[in-house]
Amino acid sequence: MKFLVTGATGFIGNHIVSELLKRGYEIVATSKDIEKAKRCEWFSQVQYIPFDFNESEENLFRFFHEPDHLIHLSWEGLPNYNKLFHLEKNLFSNYMFLKNIVEHGLKDMVVTGTCFEYGMQNGVLTEDMETKPNNPYSLAKDTLRKFLQQLQKKCEFDLKWVRLFYMYGEGQSPYSILSQLKRALDDNQAEFNMSGGEQIRDYLPVKKVAEYIVNIATQKKITGIINCCSGEGITIKKLVENYLNEKKKNIALNLGYYPYSDFEPMAFWGSIDKLKLIKETNL
Repeated sequence: MKFLVTGATGFIGNHIVSELLKRGYEIVATSKDIEKAKRCEWFSQVQYIPFDFNESEENLFRFFHEPDHLIHLSWEGLPNYNKLFHLEKNLFSNYMFLKNIVEHGLKDMVVTGTCFEYGMQNGVLTEDMETKPNNPYSLAKDTLRKFLQQLQKKCEFDLKWVRLFYMYGEGQSPYSILSQLKRALDDNQAEFNMSGGEQIRDYLPVKKVAEYIVNIATQKKITGIINCCSGEGITIKKLVENYLNEKKKNIALNLGYYPYSDFEPMAFWGSIDKLKLIKETNL
């Protein structure tokens, strides 16, 4: 089986390519920065084709050597969730890319969405809940999913829409809380400024996220919307304390320095019922 992975040099993509190689799959990897790709450990083991979504190709299925499966991770401009370019640019460039490759022959795709599609809903979030996106990024993602569902009425293909929650690990954004905490420790700062820390989120190590996404991509039984998460909530304060304990480090936590986010609910985590079924399928 041949996989096309877009956004291959990104935080998740780098780990997904490694996971696919570990399982012996043929890979076509793409991103727009070949120099960054050359620094990835997997570069010599895949067929790398640079591509910018601002470019156009008449037949993307043929251009990417007719893959059996697509794992579509590309999305520019994160973590600027409130910028209108998600709606004005990313939504349409991503849809036209996916539409082109499907119309020319692709039959199976995984596309990553976001837990932000659920909006300001607290508690356990299940895939059958109504979406209530409340920022340009989540609205663009939610609309892309709906576009693709309409495209399925015209073209026959399997769509697995993977809603990502929170993740951490090698290659994570410098803006993530654990990256900021690491910098504070490396700089020997006396205290770490953070929010009150009582908000509850659902976190997974990025390597586990990559493993789950590959499991989702390599089966056909479960399609549609699939949460990719731990199924358990943890407070941000506890997440930070766990990191400090693991690294055997100490730093004073300046709780309440930052206000709580106005585009996220206070406490939410994902249901993993569908993810469990996929785990069982891959045993």
